[in-house]
Amino acid sequence: MFSHHSRSLGRDWTTPWENLQRCCWNRHISSCMRWPGHYSQVPYPYFSSRHFSLNWRPPCWSESRTQFQYCNWRPDNLSQTSLIHLSSYVMNAEGDEPSSKRRKHQGMIKRNWEYMCSHDKEKTKILGDKNVDPKCEDSENKFDFSVMSYNILSQDLLEDNSHLYRHCRRPVLHWSFRFPNILKEIKHFDADVLCLQEVQEDHYGAEIRPSLESLGYHCEYKMRTGRKPDGCAICFKHSKFSLLSVNPVEFYRPDISLLDRDNVGLVLLLQPKIPCAASPAICVANTHLLYNPRRGDIKLTQLAMLLAEISSVAHQKDGSFCPIVMCGDFNSVPGSPLYSFIKEGKLNYEGLAIGKVSGQEQSSRGQRILSIPIWPPNLGISQNCVYEVQQVPKVEKTDSDLTQTQLKQTEVLVTAEKLSSNLQHRFSLSSVYSHFFPDTGVPEVTTCHSRSAITVDYIFYSAEKEDVAGHPGAEDALVGGLKLLARLSLLTEQDLWTVNGLPNENNSSDHLPLLARFRLEL
Repeated sequence: MFSHHSRSLGRDWTTPWENLQRCCWNRHISSCMRWPGHYSQVPYPYFSSRHFSLNWRPPCWSESRTQFQYCNWRPDNLSQTSLIHLSSYVMNAEGDEPSSKRRKHQGMIKRNWEYMCSHDKEKTKILGDKNVDPKCEDSENKFDFSVMSYNILSQDLLEDNSHLYRHCRRPVLHWSFRFPNILKEIKHFDADVLCLQEVQEDHYGAEIRPSLESLGYHCEYKMRTGRKPDGCAICFKHSKFSLLSVNPVEFYRPDISLLDRDNVGLVLLLQPKIPCAASPAICVANTHLLYNPRRGDIKLTQLAMLLAEISSVAHQKDGSFCPIVMCGDFNSVPGSPLYSFIKEGKLNYEGLAIGKVSGQEQSSRGQRILSIPIWPPNLGISQNCVYEVQQVPKVEKTDSDLTQTQLKQTEVLVTAEKLSSNLQHRFSLSSVYSHFFPDTGVPEVTTCHSRSAITVDYIFYSAEKEDVAGHPGAEDALVGGLKLLARLSLLTEQDLWTVNGLPNENNSSDHLPLLARFRLEL
């Protein structure tokens, strides 16, 4: 209970900051806050609530032993003598999450289209406005298409991790409520390509696939290996593309102890339907990497396997690559080594702690260092993230065959490259999103639940050469790269908690859908 120094202001109270500290010291405020203005678990640069005024709400005692009160942080700079404004909102004791029963805000989240055209950088349009800037429309020499990446939250995973959704009203968590909302979003955005993660197999067969096919999509699905009930799907409009190849990627390898997880990827090669012009194919990849923050070695290996498959699928006869769009939940934050590797095309991981790879872990104490090399040679993937070609030694033709020893020696070629701590890939990839709001520096978030609100979902694409000058591997970039025309804006954690976080009545996943519009110059 607060000391007698607390003062009443109508229905609210104020108390010196030092009193609040003494009262709440043992409640570990910094590690349990998960509502507006709190970014304690964001492991990349951010403005915290110490930098500006936000609705920070630590718990304090109320009349009931089962309930606490919210505290509303008012001053911009909090010192030992600052006063805390205590308001009368209610919060649940269990888990210390915001109570959904006393929400002040309900309704739709407003997201804007942000146009990237150089002549119209400042122009934005409200969600659902399908009017396109005339200067950005298709012509005979252009092919425009849109891509959505969306982790739709598997129902089985939701129920297995119910502690993440204590802030939600129970009815909004039922699949019978969630699926119509998800389908409504997909219809509303009307993307040409959908990359979906956490697609539950039984729901995919019974509801998701039939519904999307009725909307004009062709669907391809890869379920996770083992007993996992969900997987990744890529769906595309018949009217925009024809299918050239389907290439599933399983990250589980029974012969390699490192790769004992059931995550998967899916890579499609699509041919744009353009009647009046020849066009290169477009490679679309989708994945959901391992979550475990302390297994960066597995995450990097899974990523290398996906990149190797993309390299194989997107490779053209002249040695260049067709345009690439890589989507998914990468379970890594902006600025992390894994994220930087995707964007920069190189990573020196010597001395890197295993838990620092994805940026989800803030402390590396007690963690082992990544081994060199990370994965064993028999995986068949080089440090350049391409499939290795077995090399047969040149021998004189004799009457006898090669000995068994000679054959074993040729199965795996161990080179100095494999002993290097440098990873590379040859793609020039850019992120659709910038991950921070330029005016404030506050992070954008793609997922928000009771435990955290961070960015883990991405759309990467092979940018035009003019946009990647000096980028490692730019010399390998395709002639016709992709130009980003527009993106659907993301939100802050504070924005999302005004509608009680995710999921809610209108947004039925704990992730936001990402949406981008591209142009392929022909």
